[in-house]
Amino acid sequence: MKITDNIEKSTALLPLTLRLQRGELLAAECPSRSVLKHVTSQWGVLVLMVLLEGTARFSQIRKKVNGVSEKMLAQTLQSLESDGFLNRKSFPVVPPHVEYSLTPLGEEVAAHISTLADWIESNLPRIMDARNSTD
Repeated sequence: MKITDNIEKSTALLPLTLRLQRGELLAAECPSRSVLKHVTSQWGVLVLMVLLEGTARFSQIRKKVNGVSEKMLAQTLQSLESDGFLNRKSFPVVPPHVEYSLTPLGEEVAAHISTLADWIESNLPRIMDARNSTD
């Protein structure tokens, strides 16, 4: 048995806060990185914020998330659904009717994302001042 195997086993027994302090998220092979990428991508953040308002169809999400292409929105929705953050309900009609909503897990992550977005919005003048001072 390798030393790293022992470290991984002992690390798994630690509380989450201590594991995070040890930097598992910083490890290249950490599976949480792909989840972080999906949730914190530009389109992931905006989709989660739209769905925090309630169930929406693809076209409604696209209208609200100004600038997203159909392809990027479809990929974002698929990623968030595969991570367990979204429910996708398809209705057997022509043309296809699909609705998206947050799962309980999605509601949790969207609340955190919303807090971050609110912080950015409320601090935007300070951020823009800092940006302008470095130009």
